[in-house]
Amino acid sequence: MDTVAQTERPPAAPGALLKEQVADRLRDEIIRGRLTPRQRVVEGKWAREFGVAQASVREAINILIGEGFLTKDSGRSARVTSYSEHDVASMYQVRSVLEGLAARLVSQRKISVDAVEVELCGMQAAIERGDMRTVLRHDLGYHLKLSELSGNPFLLESAKRLLVPLFAFVLLRVVKSGQGPDAWAADLPRHRRILDLIREGDPEIAEQYVRRSYRQFVSSAYAVWENLGGAVEAHKEGREAKPKRRPNTIDWEAC
Repeated sequence: MDTVAQTERPPAAPGALLKEQVADRLRDEIIRGRLTPRQRVVEGKWAREFGVAQASVREAINILIGEGFLTKDSGRSARVTSYSEHDVASMYQVRSVLEGLAARLVSQRKISVDAVEVELCGMQAAIERGDMRTVLRHDLGYHLKLSELSGNPFLLESAKRLLVPLFAFVLLRVVKSGQGPDAWAADLPRHRRILDLIREGDPEIAEQYVRRSYRQFVSSAYAVWENLGGAVEAHKEGREAKPKRRPNTIDWEAC
């Protein structure tokens, strides 16, 4: 958001400030690991701990659900976002279709992808600083902006629902494991290649490149985020990490 818009915005109401502050504190508890994946967030407990009304905690929880740090089923308490390896594989199966289609549509529309390039440059600068939170913020921005440029509002909404909680989960795993930016640095050429293919104006090639890229990464994604031995190096060198196959491994040929 530009400086002028920020300057002209009226001061936030005290209630709005309070829920944002509570959200900041809860988010910090999640990132630091005091609230662990799948753990319930009990409104009364955190209201007492923070010395605020339970309604403020409830509003803060809604903010963090929107950011992807928490999930909540109807009639149940919110929980810290958590995905299994099979969940991640399933999500990448959907990502490959959604973002492949986005690349195809953007290429067909023959519009500028400079806004996506801005996110890529931000990601590169953050990688050079070793700032993983900002790396992931720009990485998410890259994929959401590409989806937005598709011109399909249903694709964009689907991408948001899938990617926002996934990237929040990745941040939690990366912070816990002490992961550095090496794996993301290795991905920069692939991100740039997607934009080059879109600009070249061949929708089918752009789509297939995106889908192939996700197929290559999904088998080692979890290991990379956990900073497990050998996974990051394999990813940097373009090799596929070989985790043990599970009975519920996703069938990519069904895509």
